[in-house]
Amino acid sequence: MTDTSHDIRTLNGLIATTLDSVDGYESAAKDSEDTRFTTRFTSRAAERRRVVSDLQAEVARQGGNPEDDGTTLAGAHRVFLDLKAAVTGKNDKAIVNEVERGEDHIKAKFEEAMRDSDLSAQTQAAINSAWNSVKNGHDEMRDLKHSMES
Repeated sequence: MTDTSHDIRTLNGLIATTLDSVDGYESAAKDSEDTRFTTRFTSRAAERRRVVSDLQAEVARQGGNPEDDGTTLAGAHRVFLDLKAAVTGKNDKAIVNEVERGEDHIKAKFEEAMRDSDLSAQTQAAINSAWNSVKNGHDEMRDLKHSMES
């Protein structure tokens, strides 16, 4: 029997970070005053929920217990949760800046996992599949932030 504990730990870490991302987007959608941003944030939250679901299915397939709460993973840096505190009473530019900062965090976590040569091919495939959502979300928020600066 293959030891999948490293794969499961890695996937659960990405699940927790992605759940934080969902929370961050939902907070941003609630606090944004511009419906264009609200729609974008709500759409990204839904897409990230699909990523969570796919990663959880991979953990279960490997015999693990999928993470289902972004806040239970000890020691993880909770950038997206900072968003909840930061957006209260702030304008859309500040909200977009916080969301973009959270996107930098999740992107770095996924890039780190993709460089992990100790992960199985199946786990790498699941991470690479989720990567498209992470990369697209990051790039969209980066571009949005830059468009608001000009």
